[in-house]
Amino acid sequence: MTEQHHRLEQRKVRFDFADTPLHWVPNEPEASHIMNTLHILLPAGEFWFCKVYNKALPLVTDERLRDDVRGFIKQEAQHARAHDSALQPYLDRHGINSKPFTRRLSWLFDKPLGELPIGDHALGRGLKHWWLLQRVGLIAAVEHFTCVLGNWIITTDKLDNADPVMIDLLRWHGAEEVEHRCVAHDLHVGLGGSMVMRWFYMVIACIALTYLFSAGSGMMMRQDPATRRSPGFLRLWSRLGKRGFLPTPGSIGRAVGRYFAPGYHPRTEGDVNVALNYLANSPAAQRAAAELQAMA
Repeated sequence: MTEQHHRLEQRKVRFDFADTPLHWVPNEPEASHIMNTLHILLPAGEFWFCKVYNKALPLVTDERLRDDVRGFIKQEAQHARAHDSALQPYLDRHGINSKPFTRRLSWLFDKPLGELPIGDHALGRGLKHWWLLQRVGLIAAVEHFTCVLGNWIITTDKLDNADPVMIDLLRWHGAEEVEHRCVAHDLHVGLGGSMVMRWFYMVIACIALTYLFSAGSGMMMRQDPATRRSPGFLRLWSRLGKRGFLPTPGSIGRAVGRYFAPGYHPRTEGDVNVALNYLANSPAAQRAAAELQAMA
């Protein structure tokens, strides 16, 4: 369970990208595209998290963990909605057609990662519980990455001069990832998931996320005249990391290494107080809180 437990709340934020440029990190089109990949990946991915966790929730017997999982689901659903609000009006307005890519993503989460990937028959139904635990293990690994990236985005000052709406979206999201950093791990352990299983799914997550970020950012860069001849993805990420516009590959590698330590728990990742401080000062979160108070 979380060390400093507090109840997770859903902040119903909204963002207006009408004045946000495609290259929202000034003079850094490649960094902008790599981070814009989140708008393509997260709506389908985080709604998938919610579907899996809603299936897992009846299996949770610990009341505090059950409350954490409910809060996690609400926050992840809001993350998906917020990034989806950038996907169509923002990327479409700038001439980026993401629909072929997002259709393939939807197929991935609906079919191979869906509830009955091998079909609705006796064998498929018999494996539903086992397959649910495998997906919970995969989510725990992915949530390690989202916490690490979230901690970086709320602590770096390199992006302070970026578009204020986009950076607020990413920092609000990143802060909530740090805030609920323990839930996915605790759920996996609570449902009987093993350390070896978590290790296996971390390997899968590393491969899958590298491919998805490479494919998604490459798709956008090919449609942008400013970035049509960008270098290979890993070389590009390394170059941007050295300049501070992305977390360095070394820092991500060390974070992955920590996950393989026996007895690892995500309470050691980031600082919840730093995350909560950002959430208390986020323009979007402040507007959402004011609107909620006005309705009370």
